[in-house]
Amino acid sequence: MTPLPSMKSVLRLAGSALLLGACSLAQADAVDALKTFAQKVQSASAAFAQTVTSPDGAKKKSSSGRFEFQRPNRFRFDYQKPYEQTIVADGQKVWLYDTDLNQVTVRPLAQALGNTPAGVLAGAALDRDFHLKAEPDQGGLQWVLATPKQAEGGSIRSMRVGFKGEQLAALEIVDAFGQRSRLDFSALEVNPKLAPQRFQFTPPQGADVLQQ
Repeated sequence: MTPLPSMKSVLRLAGSALLLGACSLAQADAVDALKTFAQKVQSASAAFAQTVTSPDGAKKKSSSGRFEFQRPNRFRFDYQKPYEQTIVADGQKVWLYDTDLNQVTVRPLAQALGNTPAGVLAGAALDRDFHLKAEPDQGGLQWVLATPKQAEGGSIRSMRVGFKGEQLAALEIVDAFGQRSRLDFSALEVNPKLAPQRFQFTPPQGADVLQQ
């Protein structure tokens, strides 16, 4: 005859079940937060701090600036430190301007956007392009793993989106070469009125323009 479990075991199992249930609910909320963000936030502006780590974790580079987007498919990164660089998507093309080199690189939006962080934030097809999976809370944030459905030829392997409640707080990206990049957002403004000119770019006079 199999012995009955002790009261302590029953309580332990019940506690574990409640904990797992709470974790599942929190993780589901994180996926919902990302979907709600994609549906309801049509524009945003924020400061960002970015850390890029080499695949072996030995080297790190830091930068900072401001980020803006306007759906669909318009965004702007203004890197301010340590070097000035501007990336603008106007809905058709993506312009990358390196101030020090006075050089502009232009790519079609479809090639440059694809499976990228900007695709999640400024794109319009979250469920079409990404598999979404909730992950355990970490660092005071709720995390969602976004994996490209068409991984072959994409620029990233995976991406984690971090929320604090319903507010976007961080992005972590692992690119095709294993390099990890994390962006932490602050002073986030949701649905601001952004001037159309913010998502237009005219190469400075004398700049080298490279078409890709």
